[in-house]
Amino acid sequence: MSDKKAMERCLPVKKDGAFAYNIYLAESFAQLPERIRELDIANRKLCIVTDSNVAGLYGKEVELLLAPCCQEISTYVIPAGEKHKNLDEIKKLYEHLILHKLDRQDLLIALGGGVTGDMTGYAAATYLRGIRFVQIPTTLLAQVDSSIGGKTGVDFDQYKNMVGAFHQPSLVYMNIGCLHSLSQEQFACGMGEILKHGLIRDASYYEWTIEHMWDIQERDMDTLFHMIEESCRIKRQVVENDPTERGERALLNFGHTIGHAIEKLKDFQLLHGQCVALGCVAAAYISWKRGYLTEDEFYEIRDMNVGFGLPISFDGISSQAIVETTKHDKKMAAGQIRFVLLKKIGKAYIDTTVTEEEMLEAVNAMNADLW
Repeated sequence: MSDKKAMERCLPVKKDGAFAYNIYLAESFAQLPERIRELDIANRKLCIVTDSNVAGLYGKEVELLLAPCCQEISTYVIPAGEKHKNLDEIKKLYEHLILHKLDRQDLLIALGGGVTGDMTGYAAATYLRGIRFVQIPTTLLAQVDSSIGGKTGVDFDQYKNMVGAFHQPSLVYMNIGCLHSLSQEQFACGMGEILKHGLIRDASYYEWTIEHMWDIQERDMDTLFHMIEESCRIKRQVVENDPTERGERALLNFGHTIGHAIEKLKDFQLLHGQCVALGCVAAAYISWKRGYLTEDEFYEIRDMNVGFGLPISFDGISSQAIVETTKHDKKMAAGQIRFVLLKKIGKAYIDTTVTEEEMLEAVNAMNADLW
C-alpha cells in the first residue's frame, strides 16, 4: 500500500440506521477519481461548481482528474463571497445546468468553502426536484462543519440561510492538503467550529486542541488529520441522531444566535467563523453568569479565541441592535429563541429562557465601543 493510500481515512455516515454516504479524508486529490467512480457516473454528466477564488487554485486540477470518469464535464464559477450567496446566483446556476442538459442521474460537485457547498447543495436539492451532489470542501470550516449533514441554503435579504433544504451529499471528499493554501484568517474560522465541537460534546477533545495549539497553528499534517477526523466524528454522530434538526442537532448552533446577528449587522465584513466565535463567547458568558461554568472556565474559553486567531470583541454596531436582530433568527420557536448554553465544558443544552437582559449583558462585555 502506498503512502497516499495509508493517509486516506473513511468515516461512513448513516441515515435512519442505514448507510448513506462516506466521508473521506486524504492528503491530496489523488484518490478522488476512484471515489467518484464508486458513484457509477461513467455514462453521466458532471458539473463542478466552484468560486472565483478556488477555481484558480484547484479548478483545473479537479476537472482534469474527473473528466475521464464521466461522459461529459463542465465547470460553473460563482463569484466568491457571502454577498453572492443568494437566489439570483442560484438562478444563473440553474441556467447553466439546463443549457448543459443535466438530468436527474447526473452529478454536481461542490468544490470550495461553505458558501459554495451550501449553494451547490441547494441547487442539487431543487433542480429537477433533486439530483445527486458531492462535497469537496477546501476550507477548514467547510471540512468540519458545513460539508457534513446535508444542510443547504442561501441567504435572503441578508438573513442567513433563510431559504434552504435538507439534501444529503452522495460523498464528501476532504483533501487536507488544501488547508496549506488558506490564509491565517480563514484557517482560524475553522478553528472556531472545532473548539465549538469540543465545548458542546467532548471536553477531552477540547483540551486536546488547547494542548496541541502549536502543532495546529503550524498545520502539521498528522495533527490536522486527527483533529479533523475527531471533529467529523462529533458532527457525524449528531447528524445521524437528528438528520433534520428536530432536537439534538440544534446543539451545533452553539454561538450562532448572536453570531448570525453580528454577521448581519456588520454586513458580512466579518467572516462567518469569526462571528460564530464571538457568539460562543457570549453563550459561554451567559453560562458562567448562570453558574454553570466557573469564571476561570469562561475566561479560558474566551482567551482560546485569541490563541487561535479569533476575535473576542467587536465595534461599530450597537449591542441593543444585536439583541433585536436575534428576534429574526430562523431558530426561533413559538416566539422564543432556542439558545444553546453549556451545562459544563463538553455538555451543551437548549434553553428557551434566555432573556434580552442576559443577552445584552453578554454582548456589552464584547462591545469594544463601550470599553
